[in-house]
Amino acid sequence: MELVIEPLNLHLNVESGMNLLDVLRSNEVPISYSCMSGRCGTCRCRVVEGHVRDNGPEAGRPQVGKDAYVLACQAVLTESCKIEIPETDEIVVHPARIIKGTVTAIEDATHDIRRIRIKSAKPLEFSPGQYVTLQFTPEHIRPYSMAGLPGDTEMEFQIRKVPGGHVSNYVFNELTVGATVRISGPLGTAYLRRKHTGPMLCVGGGTGLAPVLSIVRGALEDGMSNPIHLYFGVRSEQDLYDSERLQALSKRYPNLKVNVVIATGPIGPGQRAGLVTDAISQDLPSLAGWRAYLCGAPAMVEALNLLVSRQGIEPGCIHADAFYPSGV
Repeated sequence: MELVIEPLNLHLNVESGMNLLDVLRSNEVPISYSCMSGRCGTCRCRVVEGHVRDNGPEAGRPQVGKDAYVLACQAVLTESCKIEIPETDEIVVHPARIIKGTVTAIEDATHDIRRIRIKSAKPLEFSPGQYVTLQFTPEHIRPYSMAGLPGDTEMEFQIRKVPGGHVSNYVFNELTVGATVRISGPLGTAYLRRKHTGPMLCVGGGTGLAPVLSIVRGALEDGMSNPIHLYFGVRSEQDLYDSERLQALSKRYPNLKVNVVIATGPIGPGQRAGLVTDAISQDLPSLAGWRAYLCGAPAMVEALNLLVSRQGIEPGCIHADAFYPSGV
C-alpha cells in the first residue's frame, strides 16, 4: 500500500501495521518528536485522505478533513493514505557521515556534568540544535547534542553522569584526553529555523543547555534580530554551570534575555527560584507567533510542550528534544 506525505509529495510503499513515526524517521522525513508515548503532542500530523489506526490520546477524533490530526508515534498504518506533516519550509538534510575525532579536553562543569571537547578529523556540517552518536568503544555508544556550531575549532559535548549509566560512567571513569572517538551524524529535527522572524523561546534543563546554546549562538551569530528568551532550569545551585557564558552572550546581544531558574535551595543575584514552567507562565502569558525549542529531561519537555501549546504556539512551531535514558 502507499503512503503519500504532503507537502513533500513523497510517495512511499509501506506495509500494513507499521508505525507512522517509524516510517517517517526511517525515510528521513523531517518531523519533530519527543515523548514517543502520545503525551507531548510534538509529532502531530494531519490525515488528508484515508484512515490510520490511532492508538493515542487523540483516538476518536475525526481523521479526515478539518482537525483530522493524529500523533505519528501512536498512529498505525492500515491502508493507503495521505498525511500532511507540519512546517516544512526549512528542511535541511546534511549528509550522514562517520568521522573520527580525538578527545582534546575533559572538564568538570558541575559535580555530575562533564564537558568533553573533541577535535574531528574532518569538518562535520550540522544545523544548530542537532546531535550525533559518539562511539567511545564498541560497547560504549550514545547520542549527545553539540553545544557549539559547525565553524568551531572543536566540538563540545556536555555529559551528565547517570547513576548506573553504562556510557556516562565510562566517560567519567575511563575516558582520557587523546582517546579516539567515532562520530556519526548529524541527527535530529529540533534545529534552528532561520526563516522565522518572530520571538524565540529556548529552554534547556540541565544538559539540555547544550543544544539550546547551539541554537541561540547560531541565531545570534547569523545576525537574526528576533527577540530570544533563554530559560535555563536546574535543580539546585550546585547543578548550575555556564552562567557567566550566558551572561556574556546577553551583554553582547541586546535581543537575548537570559533567565536562570533554580528549583530548590539558595539563589544568586539575578537568578530566580522555582520551576522553569512557572517562570515562563508568569513572564509570557501569550506566545502566539513564537517558536519554541525545548531540550532536557522528558518530564520537563512534556510539561513545557503542554504549557507553550496552551499559551498559543502552533504545534509545527514547537521543536522538542527530550533526553531519554539508554534503552528508552
